Amino acid sequence: MAGLRLIGLRPRGLEPVDLRIATGELVLLSDPSGSGKSLLLRAVADLDPHPGEVLIDDIPRSAISAPEWRRRVGLLPAESHWWGDRVGDHFYDPGSRAGKIDAEITDLLSRLDFSADVLGWSVSRLSTGERQRLALARLIVNRPEALLLDEATANLDPLSRDRVEAIVRDYRQDRAAAVLWVSHDLEQRRRLAGRSLVIRNARLEPEPWT
Repeated sequence: MAGLRLIGLRPRGLEPVDLRIATGELVLLSDPSGSGKSLLLRAVADLDPHPGEVLIDDIPRSAISAPEWRRRVGLLPAESHWWGDRVGDHFYDPGSRAGKIDAEITDLLSRLDFSADVLGWSVSRLSTGERQRLALARLIVNRPEALLLDEATANLDPLSRDRVEAIVRDYRQDRAAAVLWVSHDLEQRRRLAGRSLVIRNARLEPEPWT
């Protein structure tokens, strides 16, 4: 996998951000509401116009096509988007995936407390928490090299939260993915034990307790 590097990245409302997230490193980010953390993630994912540059594996985003960048740098937004009627429409084309990838999807769903039957469910029947967990699974099966997580467990009960934390931990360790995780949960940030930053006065600073 690859590390992620931000050079003079300036989303709306923030001073230029310089940040390096090493291969396999977890960086946790918190901020007062509305101070720019979601805009920062969107800028890294190249979803909003912004000055500055982002590199993955020392390759600048400007040298990579937008679809390829968003495959390699995967964003899990606070509110996931669903474009098909069925859950399975967002995971694979049934005519193009072999059994191996199906088994991978099934195992991931099981770890999130879903059976494979969920792929046939209508998206409209999903609860907020179910959508959140399935959006993570949808992201992981694309095997991004870096993960951008915006409040990935905010709407989950403790058991589901623990499942999500375990999946992100294992993915980061097994695939050496760089992870930037926005979390307002102080106990979660302490528990995950990554490098912890906070946005203050439009700048990224080390969180005081670290």
